Amino acid sequence: MIGYYVHHQGSGHLHRALAVARAWVAQGGEVTGLSSAERPRDWPGPWVRLPLEDVTDPAVALDPTAGGSLHWAPRGDAGLLARQAAVSGWLARARPRAFVVDVSAEVAWLVRLHGVPTVTVVQPGHRADDAHVAAYRSASALVAPWPADAERVVAGGFTPRLPVDVRDRVRPVGAISRLTTTGPDAGPDAGPDAGPGRPAPEPGHAVVLQGRGGGQLTEETAADLGRRLPRWRWTVLGGGGTWVQDPADVIASAGLVVAQAGLGSLADVAALRRPAVVVPLPRPYDEQHATARVLAAGRWPVVVAASGVEALREETLDAAAALDGEAWRGWVDPEAPARVAEVVAEVALP
Repeated sequence: MIGYYVHHQGSGHLHRALAVARAWVAQGGEVTGLSSAERPRDWPGPWVRLPLEDVTDPAVALDPTAGGSLHWAPRGDAGLLARQAAVSGWLARARPRAFVVDVSAEVAWLVRLHGVPTVTVVQPGHRADDAHVAAYRSASALVAPWPADAERVVAGGFTPRLPVDVRDRVRPVGAISRLTTTGPDAGPDAGPDAGPGRPAPEPGHAVVLQGRGGGQLTEETAADLGRRLPRWRWTVLGGGGTWVQDPADVIASAGLVVAQAGLGSLADVAALRRPAVVVPLPRPYDEQHATARVLAAGRWPVVVAASGVEALREETLDAAAALDGEAWRGWVDPEAPARVAEVVAEVALP
């Protein structure tokens, strides 16, 4: 048995966790998910729903960073106490062989303090603060959901300022997409628009892909964009637009995608080989800006725009539409979840 902590913000952590959990189970293991998010229907094992902290506003929290050594542990918070007790209780009952953390410095430390090996998922951005570095150094292994060659295109890669001793331990496994069983990365026999029944791309169809992690690229609807940019047929997913459980067919039908620079969105676009306009949105530790910096310096079929306004201009859209989506090849690795599972097996207790 292993444990898997899934951060509840956004959907990228959960999609990645599902892929890795399935790979672990396919190798004969068992996995329990622990998260404040609801249990997904297709999670391949037990699920522990964790309480949330009572206080979420830094302006009223009491010493939430413990003098700068942690990210969020406000004093006297009953919800935090219940949350950490739930994790500790599960560790004592289940006695897991290892624990994957995606992501929380506090959970990583809590698990390690119980003597359980941790595999921590490294996120992009400026992660050289004391809490991140301490959690990374305490981990038995560090994995990163991006391709190794992307790490080398610009100094510092996805994690500029990370100490050398930590950076040298990070294992890039390739981007992880929920679409790798149906997209072009599904296998050598998959065609450029793979997947039985998958729609062919329409050169005049543009999709705005917005996530759940806070912020959006535009408040304009598909009708608004159609009036302003009539050369394109528009679909807006997320934000104030349509929500769909599985966006694969919509992305596959697009000639062009406009997306934020989150790793999950990029992996889905890359898995289906669609050229894109990418907008880094404000996130903690500048994670999307760090990713956009790598994209702008590399060979991938993206145009990096500074804002949603810039992204949704004729000249920006035309520049991206002229790119070859096949240049995404190698960004997503269908073996990445199994590779993470292998890392977990390497560090797991006997």
